[in-house]
Amino acid sequence: MSRADRFAALDEATARRWARFGRQEQVLYPNLLGLVVEEVRVDYCRMRLPFRPELLQAGGVVHGGAIASLLDAVLVPAVGAALPPRARYSTVDLHVQYLGALTDADAVAEGWVTKRGRNLVFCESEAVDAVAGRVVARAVLTYFVAS
Repeated sequence: MSRADRFAALDEATARRWARFGRQEQVLYPNLLGLVVEEVRVDYCRMRLPFRPELLQAGGVVHGGAIASLLDAVLVPAVGAALPPRARYSTVDLHVQYLGALTDADAVAEGWVTKRGRNLVFCESEAVDAVAGRVVARAVLTYFVAS
């Protein structure tokens, strides 16, 4: 079940801006992972990490770093949608709990803002196995927004 219905829809211009996340001409880290934005709302985003064998670690499961990157990246649009287009912000704290292994399925993450302060934004995210529907990891994050 998606949390998206708990969050307000974005205005059309902001929705278009964030729909392009990870699709710039310059290859950035989200491009390398293949991250795909599925939905962005005010203080919320859902994003997919498509399964690729290159994401596996030697034990045959998707590398925890790829999952942590998804849990972090899903919050970039959630945090940024309420900020001006050129705002500067970054993760200053990330705590991940791995709850299960992901072997051969996409991971889908939802990220949401729990509280906005003047310069700090507190967030949570959760990644699920897109086939089995079980939670594989969750995270608590803090973003710093430059004034």
